[in-house]
Amino acid sequence: MKTFDELTLSAEVAQAVRELGFAAPTPIQAQALPVLLGAPTDFIGQAATGTGKTAAFGLPLVESADPQDKTVQAVVLCPTRELALQVCGQLNLFGKHKRVRALPIYGGAGYGEQLEGLRRHPAVVVGTPGRLIDHIERGSLSLAGVRTVVLDEADEMISMGFKEDLEKILKAVPRERGRIWLFSATMSKEVRRVAETYLRHPKQAQVNASERLSATVDQVYYVVPERDKPAVLVRLIELADEFYGLIFCQTKSLVMDLTQFLTEQGFRADSLHGDKSQDDRERTLRAFRERKTNILVGTDVASRGLDVKDLTHVVNYSLPRETEVYIHRIGRTARSGRAGLAISLTAPSHRALVNRIEHATKSRMTEGKIPGRREVALKKVARLLARFLDQPQHAKAAGLLGPEWGRAAKDMTLEEILGRFIAMTAPELFDEREKTLPAYQPSAHAPAHPHAPRSAHPHPQHRAPHHGGRKPYWKKKDRG
Repeated sequence: MKTFDELTLSAEVAQAVRELGFAAPTPIQAQALPVLLGAPTDFIGQAATGTGKTAAFGLPLVESADPQDKTVQAVVLCPTRELALQVCGQLNLFGKHKRVRALPIYGGAGYGEQLEGLRRHPAVVVGTPGRLIDHIERGSLSLAGVRTVVLDEADEMISMGFKEDLEKILKAVPRERGRIWLFSATMSKEVRRVAETYLRHPKQAQVNASERLSATVDQVYYVVPERDKPAVLVRLIELADEFYGLIFCQTKSLVMDLTQFLTEQGFRADSLHGDKSQDDRERTLRAFRERKTNILVGTDVASRGLDVKDLTHVVNYSLPRETEVYIHRIGRTARSGRAGLAISLTAPSHRALVNRIEHATKSRMTEGKIPGRREVALKKVARLLARFLDQPQHAKAAGLLGPEWGRAAKDMTLEEILGRFIAMTAPELFDEREKTLPAYQPSAHAPAHPHAPRSAHPHPQHRAPHHGGRKPYWKKKDRG
C-alpha cells in the first residue's frame, strides 16, 4: 500500500481522508489498514506514539460502524485523558460525513456531560479504563453491542496499573462476534500475557525502530558535563530561530528545578510532573498549545499521551537507557513531513548510549559543537536589528527627545551610539557569569541514580511549586 487511494473506503470516509490531506501512509498504516479493513480479525500492532496509529485503527472503526445502530459499537481504551480526547477528535473527523460519532469518557471530569453524551448514542466510546468501568457498573454504558475493542498504548496502560481494569472490560465484551485490536510500542511480558489470554489468532504488524523515526527529524547530541548542561541548554534555545518544544528529564525534582531555572532566565517555560492536579495540568497544556508558553519540561510518565502539533524541538536533557523511550520522545516532533530537531545532552561517561541508540534505530546522530557566547550574542544582535528596523513609531519617539539628547550624542560616533543601544537593550549579552544552578547537596530523598525510584513519600518541600529551601536535585555526579 503506497497511497490511501488503494483502500476500499466508503465515499464518506474517503472524503474525510482527502480533506485531512492524507497522502502517503505511514509504515504502521500501510501494514494495518489492509488487514483491519478486511475480514474481522484480532490484531496486534507494534508502533510508538506519533507513527499514525490512530488512523490505522480509526479509519477501519469508522468504516465498519453503522450510523443507524443506536448501540455503542466500538470502545477505544487509552492510558490518559489527553490521549482519549485526541483520539476522539480524530475519530470524529474521520466519521463526520458518515455521521459516526465518538464520545470521550475519562476520569477527573463530571458525570453529567458524559451521561448526556451517552444518551445521544455514540457509535464509539473512547476513554480511560477506570471511568469506563464506573459507567459500566452504573449501568450507563452497555458493551452488549460492542464489536471492536481497541487497546491504544497497551504497554502504557499496563505500566500505569490499569491491567486489572483492562481485563475486566475485555471480559465484559461479547467475544462470539467481537474483535480486539492491540496497539503497543513495546511487547513486554505483561502485554504478551494479555494478548495471549484475550486475542484469538491475531494478525500482526510491527514497525521497526528505524521506520518509527521520522525521515525529517535531525538528531544531534552534545557531550556535556552535568554541571554545564543548564548553560548549554540556554545557549541552544537562544540560538534557535524558533523554539517550541518539549524537554524531557529523568525525575520530577529535575523537572521542577529546570523549569524554575529557565523561567528565571526569562523563558516562557512550564512543567508537567506527577504533583500537578488535573486542573493545573489542563491549564499548562492549554497555555502550551496556545503558545503562551513555548517550553514544556516534563518526565516521561507525566508526558504520556501528550500529543502537540508543530513542535520544532524535543530535548533529552539526558539520554534514556531504553531505545523505545528515546523513540517515544523524539517522535513528538517532525510530524506530517515537517522538519524537527531532536537534541540530546549526554555526559561524557554515558556517550556509549549514543552508539546503542544508533545501532537499535539504524539511524545517525550527529555530534554537535557547543555554541560559544559570541555565536549566541551575534544571533541576538541580528534579531535586534530586525526589531530596530521595524519601529513604525520612531518619528514620534524622536519628537520626545530634548536638546540634552543632542548634546549627549554630539561627540559620539554612529558605532558608539548603536553600541550603547545594544548594551542598554540586551545587557545579558555581556554577563560573563555562566548560567548554572546552585550546587547540588544530596538529601535523603534524592536517588543515587536518575533511574532509581524516589521515595514513595517525599518531603512536602519536594512538592512545592516554588522550591524555597529545597536543595535542587541538580549538579550531582554525571547522570547521562
